[in-house]
Amino acid sequence: MRELSEYTLLFLLLICFFLTHTTLASKCSINGFPLVRNVSELPQSNYGRPGLSHTTLAGSLIHGLKEVEVWLQTFAPGSRTPIHRHSCEEVFIVLKGSGTLYLASASHVKYPGNPQEFPIFSNSTFIVPVNDAHQVWNSDDAEDLQMLVIISRPPVKIFIYEDWHMPHTAAKLKYPYYWDEHCFDLPPKDEL
Repeated sequence: MRELSEYTLLFLLLICFFLTHTTLASKCSINGFPLVRNVSELPQSNYGRPGLSHTTLAGSLIHGLKEVEVWLQTFAPGSRTPIHRHSCEEVFIVLKGSGTLYLASASHVKYPGNPQEFPIFSNSTFIVPVNDAHQVWNSDDAEDLQMLVIISRPPVKIFIYEDWHMPHTAAKLKYPYYWDEHCFDLPPKDEL
């Protein structure tokens, strides 16, 4: 538990650094929000996805960050992300629970292909490279999977796949993503 506390403290300090060095905020920005906030009092939602709880701890559109965004996500037993990719790097820190990361590092071919499976567990971390299709499952029958997620280049543009053999060009762009919709009003642009 001590290592987890040190990692959590490090990321909270990182968040504070970015929050204190942000000068321009979006129209959806929280004016005068406190530098130190209680995570349990921040807004959270499942955004229509049963089994998900998402909280933006530090965001581009909400807080005016330019280079990084930090989320707290909790997945109920059996729930998962869609198969997707995005044009940003993503770092995960598993705070509690266990699950499976499916990762297809085939962004240079026509479709993701068969993914590799990686077990994830409490106090583990993993990185998803730019444009690698992936999916995270809570494969535990009883315990929630909770992760701290850091993305680069926000706001995130997500391409969603129906299956691992769907061509990249057929993946559906979801931009802005669900938790950014209330702050963003530009038309979507495909990056391929």
